Amino acid sequence: MPENKPKIHPFQIVPDPSEEHTFDEYYSPEELDVCPLCFGAGMEVVPGKGARPCVCRKQKTHSSLLDKARIPRRYSECHFNNFKVFNPSQDRASRYASHLAMNYPAVERGAIFMGSVGVGKTHLAVSVIKGLTERGFPCLFYELGALIKEIQSSYNPNTKSSEFAVLSPILETEVLVLDEIGATKPTDWMRDTLAHIINTRYNDKKLTIFTTNYLDERRVEREELLEDRIGVRLRSRIREMSKTIIINGQDYRLTFDRIAPIKNS
Repeated sequence: MPENKPKIHPFQIVPDPSEEHTFDEYYSPEELDVCPLCFGAGMEVVPGKGARPCVCRKQKTHSSLLDKARIPRRYSECHFNNFKVFNPSQDRASRYASHLAMNYPAVERGAIFMGSVGVGKTHLAVSVIKGLTERGFPCLFYELGALIKEIQSSYNPNTKSSEFAVLSPILETEVLVLDEIGATKPTDWMRDTLAHIINTRYNDKKLTIFTTNYLDERRVEREELLEDRIGVRLRSRIREMSKTIIINGQDYRLTFDRIAPIKNS
């Protein structure tokens, strides 16, 4: 007679449980070193079903991508949920930024957020990065003036970096935010460097998001336009690869409390 061997069920992969529970429901990373769901294995066993990637793995991946994105501390709290909308242009800008974050890579163009200081351009650009890193896409943030200085410092023989080492991540990252283009007084070398970045990403069809205080039409006489700062050719390339989003409004920093002047007694 054949032996009655116990039936062994196959080990199966089960769907992502994002709707069932979250990592934070069980513990905070500060409290425990080992995940109580997968015990550090990275795979969570679901009784009667099989195994699936643990939610702790997603959280660690997001944290790693966010750290590598180089978002300045000033903007570390920026996200869509705390972007304040005061007028229709800010609402339209927020909606398009959300569209990029939710639908990438099924998007054809990035964005160039144009407007005066303090209307939320950088806030929205950072929010896109936050949304994309949460979805597992690598992103990079650079303020153009800081980038130029970093490239220039690479020419110093006492530094361990090189121009290639600085530019390579910017050219290769899936999503790039270039903040404050046109803000630094342009030189021929700066325009050539910016042209190299834009042309490379343009040819590779990589998503790029720009912010600038300069517009395409003058509001007052003798006001410089964006094409005056970066050149007509580069403005044309940016227009094709990134949708122009104009944001109107007042500088939100004007709402900050001011210290009352001390009255003489």
